[in-house]
Amino acid sequence: MSAVAIVGGCGRIGQQVARDLVAHASIDVVVTGRAEPPSLGPHQIFARLDLNDRATLHRAIAECDLVVHCAGPFHDRDGRVLEACIERGIHYLDVSDHRSFARRVLPWHERAVAAGVTAILHTGVFPGISNCIARQGVEQFERVEEIRLDYAVAGSGGAGPTVMRTTFLGLQRAFDAWLDGRWQSVLPFSDRETVRFPPPFGRVGVYWFDVAETESLAQTFTVDRVITKFGSVPDLYNRLTWAVARLVPSRWLEHPAAVEFLARTSKQMTDFSDRFSGIGIAMGVTVTGIRDGHPARYRATFTHDNTAVAAGCGTGSLAEAVLDGRLRKPGIWTPEAAVPTKLFQALMTQRDLAIASEIAPLN
Repeated sequence: MSAVAIVGGCGRIGQQVARDLVAHASIDVVVTGRAEPPSLGPHQIFARLDLNDRATLHRAIAECDLVVHCAGPFHDRDGRVLEACIERGIHYLDVSDHRSFARRVLPWHERAVAAGVTAILHTGVFPGISNCIARQGVEQFERVEEIRLDYAVAGSGGAGPTVMRTTFLGLQRAFDAWLDGRWQSVLPFSDRETVRFPPPFGRVGVYWFDVAETESLAQTFTVDRVITKFGSVPDLYNRLTWAVARLVPSRWLEHPAAVEFLARTSKQMTDFSDRFSGIGIAMGVTVTGIRDGHPARYRATFTHDNTAVAAGCGTGSLAEAVLDGRLRKPGIWTPEAAVPTKLFQALMTQRDLAIASEIAPLN
């Protein structure tokens, strides 16, 4: 029987990845963390792990076929889990959601190729499922002009404080977006637009936000523009996040204690509002370009009533495919560069995750 180690497996996303794997694959799951959780599911084993101790890291993953790294935030992670996997010839996935982490580890690509290790970054829902939907759209065109991704999350999305920390870390400074064929600086949580998502979301205000797809899609595909925008439900959270981004001094946001305070306060607020807003996610992926010699637009939408569960399905599905041999591509990749569309569609169907899409000519 195969074995998978989930680093950070006691967190919200790690728990959902473990549940998805146990439900869809005959494996043992080694759940790692600093403290043992109150209860473990079937086929789950706990291993105590402090990422600052490299020796215990190597022991925890030694007998595993795959490691899934869920211990964020990834802004400051140094890649030691991936490095250990390359050294031991163990396949690797992570739920990293920031371009800085990818920049840090992608130079190890040839080392992973030589070791026969398939390593895929940015798995989950966004990034992750979103990247694969974008690839599906790009494949419909001879020439792609724009890829646009819009995200809406209700309340906490079922995530824990780590995701809250990631949000506030993303407000610290301007970031580069791929616009008109060059990198241009944009402010996070700027340029509000209203986007219509499928029910129950409807019309939601979205803002520029730095997600991993901002860079990876521009590097993977030949495209003029990549636009990534995010919004929350209820809209009050958008207004409060905008206020933090515009009114709080950036030097204050760079202090870990300040980020921790904002994350904990936000978590307390969403714990209350989740009862009314729900914790779901909606995504819209729009690709425009030239199809059969004429301008056209591809539009796909995806919704789920629990954002954390959707992330677990996104990562768990790729983990299953790596374990059973359907997804083997030595090297370090992002999902849109590694996952064939036919395989992605089969994995989503297996989990009853529906993606609605259509292609229409542009007048």
